[in-house]
Amino acid sequence: MALRTLSARNAAALDKELMSTGAFSIDQLMELAGLSVSQAVFKLQPPQKGRRILVACGPGNNGGDGLVAARHLWHYGYQPTVYYPKQPKNELYQRLTTQLRDLDVPFTEDFPAALAQTDHVVDAIFGFSFSGEVREPFPAVIRALAESRVPVLAVDAPSSWNIEAGPPSEGPGAGFQPEALISLTAPKPLVKWFQGRHFVGGRFLSKAVADKYELDVPPYEGIDQIIEVGVQEQKL
Repeated sequence: MALRTLSARNAAALDKELMSTGAFSIDQLMELAGLSVSQAVFKLQPPQKGRRILVACGPGNNGGDGLVAARHLWHYGYQPTVYYPKQPKNELYQRLTTQLRDLDVPFTEDFPAALAQTDHVVDAIFGFSFSGEVREPFPAVIRALAESRVPVLAVDAPSSWNIEAGPPSEGPGAGFQPEALISLTAPKPLVKWFQGRHFVGGRFLSKAVADKYELDVPPYEGIDQIIEVGVQEQKL
């Protein structure tokens, strides 16, 4: 299944539109995104294959999606651990962390030790708005993910990848090719370089909005928030 992609510029514009004329709050969009991520984990890593999930979160909305996913994973019966070294003071993110602490979900500052004791990793460090240099403490984290044999699900983008141009030729993300990717709302142009399993998630687009941005709405089934699709090379 080939789906048209959404550029970083159009992704930002779409988010603004969803939160204005679309009447969605950022909380709603993050909740739906995190729910989609949690369902992708369930597909990739059924509980019987291992319940320990390490969720690596960055300081932006991608990290917020990871926090939501961790909460849902706990309710599914997994044992999530959250790595969240740069926690914003924004009220939304603080509420998300409080929800996890109320469930006794552990937070760790020792990423290598947590990586050595997990069955699966959710890479929710950087999303479609990432550009520029990877800053501490994330270079070592991304290198560890690239070198590890633990399967990784990247949220919207493998961290350090450029949304338009794909993986970096050098630096901490060079050679980072996660086992799976979940594109939120729509695939981004970087899927041209991605070689693993690919999911699309986020069931909230109206037909009018999808048509405006020339997006394909995947044929989600039943209550599923995700669908597995092939990678493709089209670009908006």
